[in-house]
Amino acid sequence: MEWNFRSAEELLAALRAGEVTSVELTDEAIAGIERDDEVVNAICVPDFDRARAAARGADRARARGEDRPLLGVPVTVKECYDMAGLPTTWSMPQHRDHVPAEDAVQVSRLKAAGAVVLGKTNVPLGLQDIQSFNEIHGTTNNPWDRTRTSGGSSGGSAAALASGFGALSIGSDLAGSLRTPAHFCGVYAHKPTLGLAATRGMVAPPAQALPVDLDLAVVGPMARTARDLELLLEVMAGPDPLTHGIAYDVALPPARHGRLADFRVLVLDEHPLIATGAAVRAGVDRVADALTDGGARVARRSPLLPDLTEAATLYTQLLFSGTVARFPVEAHEQLRTRAAALGVDDRGLDATRLRAMVFSHHDWLQANTRRELHRHGWRQLFAEFDAVVCPITPTPAFPHDHDPDLMRRRVDVDGVEYPYFDQLVWAGLATMPGLPATAIPAGRSPEGLPVGVQLIGPMFEDRTPLRLAELLEREIGGFRAPGRGVLPGARRARGAGHG
Repeated sequence: MEWNFRSAEELLAALRAGEVTSVELTDEAIAGIERDDEVVNAICVPDFDRARAAARGADRARARGEDRPLLGVPVTVKECYDMAGLPTTWSMPQHRDHVPAEDAVQVSRLKAAGAVVLGKTNVPLGLQDIQSFNEIHGTTNNPWDRTRTSGGSSGGSAAALASGFGALSIGSDLAGSLRTPAHFCGVYAHKPTLGLAATRGMVAPPAQALPVDLDLAVVGPMARTARDLELLLEVMAGPDPLTHGIAYDVALPPARHGRLADFRVLVLDEHPLIATGAAVRAGVDRVADALTDGGARVARRSPLLPDLTEAATLYTQLLFSGTVARFPVEAHEQLRTRAAALGVDDRGLDATRLRAMVFSHHDWLQANTRRELHRHGWRQLFAEFDAVVCPITPTPAFPHDHDPDLMRRRVDVDGVEYPYFDQLVWAGLATMPGLPATAIPAGRSPEGLPVGVQLIGPMFEDRTPLRLAELLEREIGGFRAPGRGVLPGARRARGAGHG
């Protein structure tokens, strides 16, 4: 039996029933990587010897009667997580020999749950791109079309899942880095509520792994089904045992509803700052139709929705002021000179990005105060709605673009070009206030590329968008393996019905 595209839930059931061993699952996953990853380039740091040893240990544990949440399931880990004995470079050439001595807290949780880690997945330089390519490990291709990006910065993890390289992966999200690759590759991802899952050990080298409370950035699960997302989130959720974990454990509330008919959903497909491409709009409409057909209460607008232009501006300010905080002093002075030359009436996102790069602490505090007002606005909206459905980016996966000057790049939305980073406005809608958001497949473009949407939920009610994702998966379908010519081996194994 072929196991590489089965869900983690199915693998666990088979392991418990004695239908397969972890060694067999691991060997098959490694064989798939060795066969197909030359085309995809998702696994940048394989760890096959230790994976086989962990699989043997999982089988022995199960024979003793143990049963842990992920016991014996093959998984992957994003390169930016520390794993003892493996390089953690964030794809920065100057740190190619950086090998941490301890596992990140989330890697420790994976191992404690019994998962078998196959290796680490590719990322962009410093995690700062919507694509995944770098000087050390090369380019990760989209499994559906190798001429296109798999997304970033968790692009290697999304491509690995779409290719059958492990049942689960863990990634991170600051600018859509979980959701965008899931959207581009046709898989599932969940950006948890800010602060829900500990991030220690997900740190750029050579910084020490400390229990720091990050702003905007989260770590989260990726999978091929919605139920698997919740399975992995249960393992990942919880405070750092060195700080808040001393005082409390996490007990997430149940989803607000169990039936599609009971959900109240706001559906958005237009943003004032960037157009939505036809393929993505069709994906949003498909989800809206499924909600309506299932009896959910669906609205297309609400006066309670926080202002989208101000939300995008605040997100841009918070994101870029933090991104450049560690720039060398001389670079900072160059940015200050450029920002001073901007016209007072220039309020576009490019100008907002540049001004944010030279924010003072006073400037940041003002932006943070406005963020709190937006958070209050979202609380009021979620008193009337249970979730918001909207795009993740305006387009499906775009062709590889390795222009080193990111400000020179453009994104093409149905023939109209926009600055490259303008496509982040939809991802920022959930990130800026710290809301949970689940990325789900919502169909394919006319060219056959995956299209996803995100389900934004109330803060610390992560089970609500996850439950909605599961219900929608039943209505509109979910992951489908890529077709012939991209992953020929996987295609033959899965059969003609999965193209």
